[in-house]
Amino acid sequence: MDQVKTAISNLSIGDPAFHGGLSVFPLTAKARPSLDYVLLADGLKEGLVSIREVSQGGSVPDLAVENRADRPVLIVDGEELVGAKQNRVANLTLLVAAGKTTIIPVSCVEAGRWSYDRPDFGVSDRMHYASGRAARNRSVQESMRTTGTRRSDQGQVWDSIHETAEAMSAPSATGAMSEIFDRHRKTLEDYVRDVAPVPGQVGAIFAVGERRFGLDVFDRPGTLAAFLPKLVGSYAVDALDFSLAGAGDRVRERDSDAGRPAPLSGARDFLERLRAGSFDDHPAVGLGRDVGIRADGAIGGALVADDVTVHLSGFSDPRSHRRGGDDDRVYAPYRQRRDALRHRHIDRTRPEPPDSPPQVY
Repeated sequence: MDQVKTAISNLSIGDPAFHGGLSVFPLTAKARPSLDYVLLADGLKEGLVSIREVSQGGSVPDLAVENRADRPVLIVDGEELVGAKQNRVANLTLLVAAGKTTIIPVSCVEAGRWSYDRPDFGVSDRMHYASGRAARNRSVQESMRTTGTRRSDQGQVWDSIHETAEAMSAPSATGAMSEIFDRHRKTLEDYVRDVAPVPGQVGAIFAVGERRFGLDVFDRPGTLAAFLPKLVGSYAVDALDFSLAGAGDRVRERDSDAGRPAPLSGARDFLERLRAGSFDDHPAVGLGRDVGIRADGAIGGALVADDVTVHLSGFSDPRSHRRGGDDDRVYAPYRQRRDALRHRHIDRTRPEPPDSPPQVY
């Protein structure tokens, strides 16, 4: 756990790139140790890794990863695995040991399909969109602390995809998360095009609007460079979803102008909240240790192996916020967000009474 706090303390925040309500603050660090591993996409391309259902019948929350490489394979939280009986995302970041087959925890992001379209899995150019990833992260952390498993609230994952797809006019015959990205591909590509890594960058703080933050940090610049486009796309879905809500929504009245970057002070405060949080430690599914973080207004998690913080992620979380401020609408709990999404489809011409509670994003 000290490795995670040290990794956070050593980060420096740079000036943000900004596009369409999304701010991306580059994070650099002093010289730091790193591990030798194979990225999942590279391992699949080189034929060193195979991902398949755990049996012919399959199991929704589990997949089997065979690593034939001579190094561990890194699978990052939220990476989308496509194929076999239904598309899944990784529930957390894992290092799959060399020369072994490991059963990994996943969540389904395609509720309406349970039949083979190919015998194995590939990895897509997408990640679980940020608000869905944050909610799933919360449920996986709770599962890890209470039962020692890494299970998500699968029903919540499916409902979130359904509601987000509905709000973003991206229905799918199989309830696939991928349709959200495909429907808005050109717009999302514009976000990705406007964000490039800076020299020595190992991570980024992402802000949707001015108060909703997320963070991803890796052990080396090369891994960050490989994942930055996917991460930007993940947060861009939230930024686009936010903009599609419409200027009449109460949440936009309470939030700041989406036409300017989030303040550096907000990014610093978010980083400090994570550093000052409480940490718990658990043996990882693969190599290393899983570290959970509970902080004031934020949650997070990290994978630590051989004293190296391989990957650290964090999200604004109102459930852990001490009341008295206005951060309680940041990455709201799913059911509140679901109600807000449904409210978008109510006749917007109907005036709201002055004392009605604001919507929660």
